[in-house]
Amino acid sequence: MFAIFTALADWLVYGVLSLEPHSRLGEALHFFVEDTSKIFVLLLLMIYVIALLRASLNVEKVRDYLAGKNRITGYLLGSAFGAVTPFCSCSSIPAFLGFTSAGIPVGITMAFLITSPLINEVAVLLLVGLLGWQFTLIYVVVGMLVGVASGAFLDAIHAERWLQSFAAKALQRGQQQQVSCCGTPQTPPQLDWQARHDFAAAETKEIVGRVWKWVFIGVGLGAALHGFVPEGWVADHLGQGQWWSVPLAVLIGVPLYSNVTGIVPVMESLLQNGLPVGTTLAFCMATVAASFPEFVLLKQVMQWRLLASVFGILLLAFTLIGWLFNLIGPMF
Repeated sequence: MFAIFTALADWLVYGVLSLEPHSRLGEALHFFVEDTSKIFVLLLLMIYVIALLRASLNVEKVRDYLAGKNRITGYLLGSAFGAVTPFCSCSSIPAFLGFTSAGIPVGITMAFLITSPLINEVAVLLLVGLLGWQFTLIYVVVGMLVGVASGAFLDAIHAERWLQSFAAKALQRGQQQQVSCCGTPQTPPQLDWQARHDFAAAETKEIVGRVWKWVFIGVGLGAALHGFVPEGWVADHLGQGQWWSVPLAVLIGVPLYSNVTGIVPVMESLLQNGLPVGTTLAFCMATVAASFPEFVLLKQVMQWRLLASVFGILLLAFTLIGWLFNLIGPMF
């Protein structure tokens, strides 16, 4: 399937533009054309198909369903819901407020919020081609476990006391409404094909419109790494598997920002340049889920102590994940 994108890049870069195949500019531009076309086609197809399936999803009903479950089940369901919804950190903030207003514990909501930017259907599809299904499956499981463990820890320390006042009040009102059992969840309307198509087309346009620039930025950075970073440079500096290379990669990723779709090409370039898979994953996960821009957004609903707790949890989790994948990488 992906051979068509390679052929397109060959024709445009080496045929139309007449660049040398082994030149730095030629390799960088070939990487950019191939990955950009591949990602946008996958974005359009996958988001549209998933949106068709989700066209009748009633978010209020999902929230009510989660609110009625025990904590362990709630963490798992919150993380799973985050994994199947194509939200970036920006669009997850309204969902966070919605879950809070429904009276769902902060830990369950955070399991959703942390998992959502890390895992989505496009990233999974791309990672299968990049790392294979074994690594992709481990990535999905580990990403969900990070969400579950983070949610459980935040509930254990009663993190709801560190919400911004308006969010804390919304949580309290939601919990009071659960106790009083007011109202009955509405059944989502049954949509005909045209309505589903309209919903899917609108969501595809909205999501692609929101992430296209990050695709270009991510692929552009990946192309620069691929074409202009001297071969072996990354491996010489971070690629020897030293224990400190993983936390260093996490710290380097924090000031950056990308969604998971845009970071996959960067991951591809880093792996091709000799960076171990665990160090690469740690860097990319930090860029996606622990970046400064995301925490600026989260400050709208969290106090500094809660932000610091979430930040520390993520840095520790990504470092442990990096060490784990560096350990098991040679086994595959």
